[in-house]
Amino acid sequence: MPEGLRWGILGTGNIARQFAAGMAASRRGKLEAVGSRNAAAATSFARTLHVPQSFGGYSDVLKSDSVDVIYVALPNSMHREWTLAALRAGKHVLCEKPIASDASEAEEMFDAAGRAGKVLIEAFMYRAHPLTLAVIEAVRAGAIGELKLIRTSFCYRTRKIEGNIRFNRELAGGGLMDVGCYCINFSRLLAGSEPSRVEVAGHVHETGVDDLAVGTLSFPNGVVASFTCGMAVQADNTAYLCGSDGYVEIPVPWKPPKENAEFTIARSAPPRMDSVGAAAPPAPPREKRVVNAGADLYAVEADDVAATILDGHPARITRQDSIGNMHVLDTMRRQLKIL
Repeated sequence: MPEGLRWGILGTGNIARQFAAGMAASRRGKLEAVGSRNAAAATSFARTLHVPQSFGGYSDVLKSDSVDVIYVALPNSMHREWTLAALRAGKHVLCEKPIASDASEAEEMFDAAGRAGKVLIEAFMYRAHPLTLAVIEAVRAGAIGELKLIRTSFCYRTRKIEGNIRFNRELAGGGLMDVGCYCINFSRLLAGSEPSRVEVAGHVHETGVDDLAVGTLSFPNGVVASFTCGMAVQADNTAYLCGSDGYVEIPVPWKPPKENAEFTIARSAPPRMDSVGAAAPPAPPREKRVVNAGADLYAVEADDVAATILDGHPARITRQDSIGNMHVLDTMRRQLKIL
């Protein structure tokens, strides 16, 4: 295998375009091929994003000898089929989140990767960004004392319903699957374990998918996480990690910028009841920390995958991590009666 990875992309949608554009800054990867069911779409994609080969079908990408790893950027319901096909073709796979339609599919996919001796990684791109790594380091170093509470938000409002795969139940759409999966993944990552209790409330759109959900996760170590996600509501889309001695505020947790990604370590003023005979002191200063990635978010992700495939580094998102996330999604979707 060459020092860098040669990538093939299945799909030409928005996320595929973002990944392809970001790959231009990759140090250890190069786009070689793209496939679409629509040959014209593949040709246009390849021309615009400077991809050498384009195919009017997904299988042709898998057959290419010039491709080492496949990025599956297809609707959720197609992740299993084309990940299994790519593994059978001898390719490594980076599969868009959520990795499958349910946990049983995810287990089947990882089993197949193990048998094939290939790497399968779920594409939570924010996990490889230095901002995320710096936040984890700060919390584990005790910057906010004992972690108690995690609060996250990932919402947007779209008016495009007709033809939108996110509003298609048969394609495993819905807000939880599209953006809530980030909040769940982040909460489990920082809590450091699987939740012992999972609850959700939400609204189900007339198409049969959730377009708004509010979830809570309770962990064995006492950490509690809450999140809001949706496709019909606007929110701040931030993350907070609240501890006994302070809190971390992350204004852009899900798609951190290339330069000047930031988070703040802050402390609240002590309550007046803690001050005997005197006014409570003012809140301590806020400490802003700035992180520079040096490359586009998707290039960072691609190079992180390369480190696993070429150098044997542990995968950033493991089999256990991906399947654990799917179990939480399955539970919540069953509670909402959409699975």
